[in-house]
Amino acid sequence: MGVHDAVVVVPGIMGSELLDTTTGRTLWGLRDPRWYVNAWTSRAPLQALRLTEDERAGRYGRVRAAGLLRFPAFAPLLRGFEPYTALTTALRRVTAHPAAVLAFPYDWRLPVAHNTTLLAEAADRHLSAWRRHPAYLAARGKDPDGRPARLVIVAHSMGGLLARGLALVQGATDEVGLTVTFGTPFYGAPEAAVLLSAGRGLPVPLPAGRVRELAATLPGVHDLLPTYRCLDTGTDARSLEPDDVRDLGGDRELAECSARWHSRLSHLAPRRHVQVVGAHQPTVQALRIDAGTATGYRYTCRPAAGGGIDRIDLGGDGTVPRQSAQLPRGPAMPLGQTHGAIASTAEALLIAVDALTGTDTGPWQGGGTIGLDLPDTIEEGRTAGVVVTGAAHPRDVGCRVVDLAGNRQVDSPVLRPRDGALVATTCPLGPGLYRVGVAGGGNAPVSQILLVGPH
Repeated sequence: MGVHDAVVVVPGIMGSELLDTTTGRTLWGLRDPRWYVNAWTSRAPLQALRLTEDERAGRYGRVRAAGLLRFPAFAPLLRGFEPYTALTTALRRVTAHPAAVLAFPYDWRLPVAHNTTLLAEAADRHLSAWRRHPAYLAARGKDPDGRPARLVIVAHSMGGLLARGLALVQGATDEVGLTVTFGTPFYGAPEAAVLLSAGRGLPVPLPAGRVRELAATLPGVHDLLPTYRCLDTGTDARSLEPDDVRDLGGDRELAECSARWHSRLSHLAPRRHVQVVGAHQPTVQALRIDAGTATGYRYTCRPAAGGGIDRIDLGGDGTVPRQSAQLPRGPAMPLGQTHGAIASTAEALLIAVDALTGTDTGPWQGGGTIGLDLPDTIEEGRTAGVVVTGAAHPRDVGCRVVDLAGNRQVDSPVLRPRDGALVATTCPLGPGLYRVGVAGGGNAPVSQILLVGPH
């Protein structure tokens, strides 16, 4: 007998396929990896994703979320995003019927508050429909306690903000019995601020400038800005202010709206919450701002005993700092994985299934200490440097480079010890998307998607 609760899977930012409702054209989530190379190196394909004046005024409907991401996707600085197919499939296998699991796509460009309202409505409809489903009625009749089905929310990244935001929608959490989050930036990610100023007078790859142009118009990106004291002033640390966001090239009004929404959530948390945080990956945790450009640093600012601040590297998933992904009221499960892949690994599927079924198989919890560091973009014909931490000897790990266009391995870089880490260099790569993975220690490979663009 399968679990008879109703499950809703909520993806992260850029984790939903988007369609133009007028033309039916796919705007995001295409199968062909070459589209992302073109999109981030020539402005045209991204224009349709920018918010229009009507959308800024709250008149939505031009873009429709068609489904969860089915193919790998990519954005500079935010890096790659893996599909959610394995997660939804695993959850459907342990429920009383596949109909018990709802995939909730949403237009991630829009404010989290707006999408939270849509989630509340969709979850309520799903629970009501599931409670009338023949498979549910049969399963409930066999259930020892006979309790009615409740809602289980399984969310990745920004999706966890929607799940937490349900507490602000009247009655929306009454039927939620469990929330599972993977790599959710509850307190934001400094990388979002770096993204807003990327390419401003710096010798960075062209795609970074493209993502800045898009991000500056999107409320969803502003909702990911850090709310904790991440701005290193030299002798102290302070929170990012709306004026800082404006100076970086973002939108002050959007930053203010986001700050108000986060403030309303500051003392709220899901009742029963399984939170998985990415760990051991090189992660931007603090910022410094100079002449309108944000530079990210891989340390967290903490008050020092004698005054001032200590700078401590606490890691994260490569995008979200570890402590930002953890609400203080409950324990968190560390998982050595990158942000875009954290909800698609074998460990993640096990965690979600265990939470749903009420079992505990261990001892995967906290396992794996491998960290992966490599560029997010390089030019065609160039090599990419790969740095692996958390492994003592090359024999303990292996590295693979897979071309996502044909899902074929194109390189196995040889790792060698250097300065306390293992390093390797890929072969020269042609334009496209590649998954670089490092496996070792019996855990799922730690992976990151790399974009190779034209000169």
